[in-house]
Amino acid sequence: MSSTDLSPDLSTSAEAMLEFSDNRLLIDLCGEFDKNLAQIETGTEVQIIRRGNRLVIMGERDARAAAIEVLGSLYARLEDGQSLETADITAELRMGLTPRHADVGEGGQAELFKTEHLEIKTRKKTVQARTEAQKKYIKSLFDNELAFGIGPAGTGKTYIAVAVGVAMFLGGHVDKIILSRPAVEAGEKLGYLPGDMKDKVDPYMQPLYDALNDFLPAKQLTKLLEDKRIEIAPLAFMRGRTLSNAFVVLDEAQNATTMQMKMFLTRLGEGSRMVITGDRTQIDLPRGVPSGLADAERLLNQITSISFNYFTSKDVVRHPLVAAIIEAYEADHEAMLARKKT
Repeated sequence: MSSTDLSPDLSTSAEAMLEFSDNRLLIDLCGEFDKNLAQIETGTEVQIIRRGNRLVIMGERDARAAAIEVLGSLYARLEDGQSLETADITAELRMGLTPRHADVGEGGQAELFKTEHLEIKTRKKTVQARTEAQKKYIKSLFDNELAFGIGPAGTGKTYIAVAVGVAMFLGGHVDKIILSRPAVEAGEKLGYLPGDMKDKVDPYMQPLYDALNDFLPAKQLTKLLEDKRIEIAPLAFMRGRTLSNAFVVLDEAQNATTMQMKMFLTRLGEGSRMVITGDRTQIDLPRGVPSGLADAERLLNQITSISFNYFTSKDVVRHPLVAAIIEAYEADHEAMLARKKT
């Protein structure tokens, strides 16, 4: 793909033109009825006009640079064989509003770049980091035996952890995958649940099953679950075990008590990796019971071989409204703290 500015003097021009060599990928980049271009226009405050295999970008210099940044990243994603969804565009817009790599040289030439994407390859799909925090998180999971992912819902903490676990399992780096959650009701009493133990705890574990189904074919996943090479179990079932040569994920760790967290962390065995994910704003423990995630963060953050990774609303990759909702709750919480201080 090549790109050339419409004017030889970018400092006085309000337009830039990008030329794409693969028209099929350009169609995917634009989206049905150019809906993707409309989203980029809104996010960067530019106007984009499609002319054949070219895109004309009109707007202020910084806005054009941001749009070029976003278009370049999204086109590179398509070149890598990845799909393009609304959440991908939202994430790139969030990162591209501060131009990082798009550069305009002498004579008005805008160089589009191919960003360095961190990829996690599984049997069914390839997962890519969409934000800088996710890139650091993925690198941390491969580099450290024990890592924490802390932040709001929708930032990919658990999804990425499970994807890395599947990739390491398929690559022969671990012998099994163990996924766990505290079986804590989210603010409501569910009452009696019929069936055997598996039937009773599966509703709590469903998000972990959902993630695995994204990465492994159904028949293979069923076989691995039957053979206990993939285990999904409540946190209470971890007591007394030593987890060796395994990739272990504790999800919703904010709902683990201090003693449960200590118990889980001390299960780490030889050749294993452990990931703890949680959201400090969604604690469902009874009033007065401290969160084991908060205690672990306080007690372990000085141990250099343990990695702590933090996410904010800017890293949310679900529906754009999710980020707005999280930001509204955060602003209200900060205002409440400010009122208490006065």
